[in-house]
Amino acid sequence: MSPVVQAASIAAWNDEQHVVDNRALYREKFSRVTPLLASVMEVALPDAGFYLWAGIPDIFDGSPYSTDVEFSRQLLAQYNVVVLPGSYLAREAQGHNPGAGRIRMALVAETAECVEAAERTVQFIQSKVH
Repeated sequence: MSPVVQAASIAAWNDEQHVVDNRALYREKFSRVTPLLASVMEVALPDAGFYLWAGIPDIFDGSPYSTDVEFSRQLLAQYNVVVLPGSYLAREAQGHNPGAGRIRMALVAETAECVEAAERTVQFIQSKVH
C-alpha cells in the first residue's frame, strides 16, 4: 500500500467524531419518531440499527390493508411514504413468515423528513379508523 493511501487510512480510522455525531443524530430521530408511531402501531426502539420494525395495527385485519405488502403500497400511494414490507425480509418457514404483518422504516433521511413521514403514517392509519 502506498504511503499516501496509508496516510489517508490512518486519518479515516482516527476520526471518531463523525461516529459520535451520527449516533447522536439517530438518537434524536428515534426519540422524535418513535412516540408518534407508537400512538397508532406497535413499535419500540431497536437495540441497534437505523430502522424501526413496526407491527401493522390489528384494525387492518380482514381489510385490503391487512398484509404488510398492501399496507406499504397504500402508504406510498396515498401519503408518499416509503417503507419496506417485513415479509420481504424473511422467508416462509413452517407455514409462517416472521416478517409478515410488520414494516421496516429506515430513518436515514434528515430528522425533519423522518418526523414528517411518521406524521403521515399516523394520518394514514387514523384515516382508516375513522
